[in-house]
Amino acid sequence: MHPTRIFKTPEELLKAFDEFKVDVEKQSGEWLKIQYVGKDGERMADGLKVHLTLEGFKRFCRNNYGCVNQYFANKESYFNDFVVVCSGIREEIRENQIIGGLLGVFNPSITQRLNGLTERSEVVTKSVQVLSLDPLADAPTDNSTS
Repeated sequence: MHPTRIFKTPEELLKAFDEFKVDVEKQSGEWLKIQYVGKDGERMADGLKVHLTLEGFKRFCRNNYGCVNQYFANKESYFNDFVVVCSGIREEIRENQIIGGLLGVFNPSITQRLNGLTERSEVVTKSVQVLSLDPLADAPTDNSTS
């Protein structure tokens, strides 16, 4: 076991991720969509859904527990027992972003870029030789009158 481990077991890291998700839900109160509804234009403020991000989870852990980069990088195989949990966290974050983008809750363009889902299209142009379709253009001219 690596001596600088913050979390001793994968379950402890997973518990921190669950706490992060609750924190993200609370953040929706900080990001408001203001609308004026009804005949009197009553002001309504709705909290927006906030993305789950790996960067956000790392920040959350740094602020509450300590740095967790080493758990996800797993250099020198010190954190092999955390690989499954780290993969699960990455997958849940990615799924959250993709579904949010598909439903239009999150900006689809940004969601695509965050997850490497940008659509690539290849445009091939070829030069085309235009043929004259004028039947008289190449015809020999006989201007003599007989």
